[in-house]
Amino acid sequence: MERSLSAGPALPPYEPLVEGLDMEGLPRSVVVPVEPPPPPPPRDHLAWSLGTALYGNVCCLGFLALVFSVKSRDRKVLGDYSGALSYGSTAKYLNIAALLFNVFLVILLIALLATGTITAMNFFNRQQEYHPFGGPT
Repeated sequence: MERSLSAGPALPPYEPLVEGLDMEGLPRSVVVPVEPPPPPPPRDHLAWSLGTALYGNVCCLGFLALVFSVKSRDRKVLGDYSGALSYGSTAKYLNIAALLFNVFLVILLIALLATGTITAMNFFNRQQEYHPFGGPT
């Protein structure tokens, strides 16, 4: 009897039990259940919050992010992953808001320094035109 190639791999033939041997005399097979690995714990963003609190604490957003990060870490230790995920995402959004405020303030500071420098230079040039420096007499 020929097997077709599309039927899949050839299965080993069944062997009948030897006369006088029942299923109890055969070695038992072991079934090991394979469970998927547990999901990774939620992130608490503690290092980012610490950096934001120390270096970019605009409107105390860095401090608030640090508080929520610590709460997230506490929840993670207790095994409350949904609470840890909630506090961690709040800390992340506070860190993002503090970062955006910091970038905005740096750009504003650079713009103010540039316009102040240009205004001061124009003022000194006009003063020089009206009251030229005569030098030592």
